[in-house]
Amino acid sequence: MIQRVISRFIIIALFSIAFAYIESAVVVYLREIFHPNGFNFPLTVFGIENFSAKLFLTEVGREAATLIVILTVSSLFGENRRQRVAYFMTIFALWDIFFYVWLKVLIDWPASLTDWDILFLIPVTWASPVLAPILICITMLLFALTILLLDMRNIHIKPRLFDWIGFAAAVLLTVSLFCHAGRFVAKADYYTRFNWLAFAAAELIAICFFAGCAVRAVLRKNINKSIC
Repeated sequence: MIQRVISRFIIIALFSIAFAYIESAVVVYLREIFHPNGFNFPLTVFGIENFSAKLFLTEVGREAATLIVILTVSSLFGENRRQRVAYFMTIFALWDIFFYVWLKVLIDWPASLTDWDILFLIPVTWASPVLAPILICITMLLFALTILLLDMRNIHIKPRLFDWIGFAAAVLLTVSLFCHAGRFVAKADYYTRFNWLAFAAAELIAICFFAGCAVRAVLRKNINKSIC
């Protein structure tokens, strides 16, 4: 099982990096079309009124298709629900991290991790400094590796209802921060619109609840072993 999980993880990592290149290539084309003078905040060209509804809907559809691809691959590779969740987080994290790596290689952007970016358009515009999604991806990758490593030792993380409520609160807080910042991408004071303190709180909530789940899983395994 260990060898199988490792080989699948390597394949998924390669897929994620290649998929990230496809995503970054599309963004290179879009920026060349809509931002020929440079992609700089505050955005002077943004919104459905600046380009056709067909192109806008095409971009939204592309984002939805990306999520479906990630869900499909993680479902195919995972042997159980825990592995499927871990592989989804792995693909999403590596895809997003290498999306920025490839953009740096292709067009030397971002200049720094404090540069702002449009993250998502579903159901509204998400925006933030690049550092924020990178930190989330690192957290997701650590969660995924922990789940897979414990699973290889037959230690199963089983979140309780209270844990799911905690995870949901962290996710909703983070998404609300991105969506709030997305409302101001064309404003001169856009850089003041992302609440780093609330973002740190959301990250801490997610990490604490996940750590609690992992510790309980290990303790439960040790107790069962001692009873046997």
